[in-house]
Amino acid sequence: MKNPFMSMFLSAANKVTGSARAQATAAVKREAAKNARQMSKAWADALLPPPAAAPRKKKPPQK
Repeated sequence: MKNPFMSMFLSAANKVTGSARAQATAAVKREAAKNARQMSKAWADALLPPPAAAPRKKKPPQK
């Protein structure tokens, strides 16, 4: 014979566990994407020369 209280408890536990797992998975994916962006930027900055700075314009003397 099935226990309805055990069934309700397990259903609620599975719902909470699934929600927590989904949030943890999303956080790990966000962190991995951020790390990939940072690594790509670091390599690009290391391999490509920085752009030349534009010459500064002289201000006309004020009266």
